[in-house]
Amino acid sequence: MSESEILELRRRHVGSVLSLAYRIPLEIVRGEGAYLFDGRGRRYLDCVNNVCHVGHCHPRVVEAASRQMAELNTNTRYLHDNLVEYARRLSALLPEQLSVCFFVNSGSEANDLALRLARAASGRRGVVVLDGAYHGHLGSLIEISPYKFDGPGGGGRAPHVQVAPTPDPYRGQHRGPGSAEPYAQGVRAALERAAAQGGDAGAFFCESMLGCAGQIVPPKGYLRAAFEHARAAGALCVADEVQVGFGRVGDALWAFDLQGAVPDVVTLGKPIGNGHPLAAVVTTSKVASAFDDGMEYFNTFGGNPVSCAVGLAVLDVIEDEGLVENARIVGAHLLERLQDLGRRFPLIGDVRGAGLFLGIELVRDRATLEPAAREAADVCEAMKERGVLLSTDGPLHNVLKIKPPIVFSRDDADLLADELGEVLAAG
Repeated sequence: MSESEILELRRRHVGSVLSLAYRIPLEIVRGEGAYLFDGRGRRYLDCVNNVCHVGHCHPRVVEAASRQMAELNTNTRYLHDNLVEYARRLSALLPEQLSVCFFVNSGSEANDLALRLARAASGRRGVVVLDGAYHGHLGSLIEISPYKFDGPGGGGRAPHVQVAPTPDPYRGQHRGPGSAEPYAQGVRAALERAAAQGGDAGAFFCESMLGCAGQIVPPKGYLRAAFEHARAAGALCVADEVQVGFGRVGDALWAFDLQGAVPDVVTLGKPIGNGHPLAAVVTTSKVASAFDDGMEYFNTFGGNPVSCAVGLAVLDVIEDEGLVENARIVGAHLLERLQDLGRRFPLIGDVRGAGLFLGIELVRDRATLEPAAREAADVCEAMKERGVLLSTDGPLHNVLKIKPPIVFSRDDADLLADELGEVLAAG
């Protein structure tokens, strides 16, 4: 079909609420490594796909899925090596107390299950979340995602939810590296509001680094302090690593490690299966035991042999190809290149990130921080024409988000920075 035919059929038969990237949509037909290819064979550097973590169509992952699919795919009511081996290897990469795994199909399912676990363990319904947070598209998660419930079409905050300030050292209520404790006090205040309103919080949900809020890296020590306040109030700490887990941050496998914090529950998705529908919740034996209250938990596809084979292959590739170290080295180089652009172009207000999780905030005035949303959209369109795929995020839609497959090379980073420099110079 032609692109126009595809577009027409999509308009006719696919829900219009599903958005397309770019003013003139791309027809993408193939992927390899850090690149995508359109129907005409043109190559695009993919700087935003944090799902294909070890590269599009990695041959070892494809082979593992194909081999297991040809042999058996069933559910967890039967014994199978893949399930227990994957659970063993995954939990071994996390803090020792996080030892019990539940497997699901998406990050949304993982966060929904984490919410159920926290409520079962705490006996409380209330939740504290961060402003700008997004935890998934299920109804239970829209309720705890200010990015959605305070946005277009949202119904506003539910009574059982309290919102703490986004720990944004650039634009937020508190600025600079000393803002960790003031922001953590915001979590404490939210917990106190919940108690005062008769709905003590049973969980504090927090993305270890915030994506939809604008590629936010919390000030160092924030998460540890916030977790202390949450536990003092009797709430469980849930770290949402759906976007940033599995070594993306470069200096650690998990972003919460960079904060010196250990959650009670961690949720994993997106990069875990390199594009295969796989996600996980990992928690303590105490929390898992509280959830075992007589109601069976069963997930038809969660933990099936094919998904676990894929998950194992992803772990093998990350280790064998040294991809965490690659994220650290290439990410540091790219951050330096982008910071240099920030010194040259006033439109860049802030460059931030860790490893290959980076954000560039565009502003029209560095003093007032007036957001440059239109300019950010224009930059993405111009970069697309140059064969580099970027996107925008943040509540003000003025942050260029960069979270490519972690096979991203130094040459890829230089291509991104060179093209971005030319786009910014052209105005």
